[in-house]
Order: sequence, then structure tokens, then C-alpha cells
Amino acid sequence: MAESSNLIGLLNYWVIIVLMMIGFYIVIAHGNLVKKIVGLNVFQISVFLLYITMGKIDGGTAPILLEGDVIYSNPLPHVLILTAIVVGVATTALGLALVVRIGEEFETIEEDEIAHMENGG
Repeated sequence: MAESSNLIGLLNYWVIIVLMMIGFYIVIAHGNLVKKIVGLNVFQISVFLLYITMGKIDGGTAPILLEGDVIYSNPLPHVLILTAIVVGVATTALGLALVVRIGEEFETIEEDEIAHMENGG
């Protein structure tokens, strides 16, 4: 029983690892530039979940001064993730704009076809 509860307690970390590996696989395995951006976003979301998971304390409250001994949850990881989400959206928009421009220039968004054209194919 103790091993089962430990695995359930670590379930969110397993989900994070699976999401990281899925995002990494998408970036490595696919030549389509849009799919690569999607893979980077999946990887990025897994990192967000990791920080949010580590920032949560069981039984912790908001950092408001109260009487007695109180366990506080640190709000800093959550604030950093909000900033990272904004930066991630901006980078994704820039990446997609570059993919559109590459598509206009080369008439394809497949990485191997672009490399073939660049090498005199």
C-alpha cells in the first residue's frame, strides 16, 4: 500500500516527464516547422507544470501574516510562470511569423526540403 500511495503522490511528476519527452520527440522527429513549434510549446508547458508543482505546499496558505505558526506557499514560482507564459506566447507568435515568411520564400515549411534548396538542389 505504501508504494502505491508514493506512486500516486508522484503522478504529476510522471505526467511532466511524459510531456517533456513528447515535446522533445516532436521537435526531433518532425521536419515540419509548425510541428517543431508545437513540440517546443508542449515542452515549455511541461516546465511550467514542474515549477507550479514545486511551488505548491500541502496545507500552505497565502502569504498573509496571521497569528501563530502558519505554513505559507511561496507565490514566486507562480508569478514567474505567469511571466514565462507571456514570453512563451510572444516567442510562439514570432516563430509562426517566421514560418509564414519561410513558407512564402521557399514555398514549403519542411526542413529537409528547405535544406535541399539551400544546398543547390
